[in-house]
Amino acid sequence: MYRIGELSKACGINSDTLRFYEKNALLCPSGRSESGYRLYTEKDKEILQFILRAKAVGFTLAEIRELLSIEVNKADNACADVKELVDTKISDVEKKLAELKRFQTSLKRLSDACCGGEESAEHCTILEALESDINDVRPEHNHKE
Repeated sequence: MYRIGELSKACGINSDTLRFYEKNALLCPSGRSESGYRLYTEKDKEILQFILRAKAVGFTLAEIRELLSIEVNKADNACADVKELVDTKISDVEKKLAELKRFQTSLKRLSDACCGGEESAEHCTILEALESDINDVRPEHNHKE
């Protein structure tokens, strides 16, 4: 049996993280010591490691909860159920990457439109663009010219 500090250390996390997973119903201690310490089994450690691996590949707490539910009831679920969760996550990641690419393009456009000189920012194209429409910013509007 592990106490909270021992399990946390064994898994490379702090005790607050373990308590957070408990609070969010991802993990429960298997018992309590006579003095009230949370006690965890080897199986609890395996569950915690599962949680940490799922988190490391980007699953949210709700998604991890669903994966744990399937893990506990493997016989009642199909591999297709797990694959669907992963494929949905891939789609979410692809959407986020596209959004980040749009951010990058817009920021690059802002940066390219500005001379970056030492003069006053009163006519800075970046600030002007943020006051209006970022899509109106083009290098030819650079206040240096």
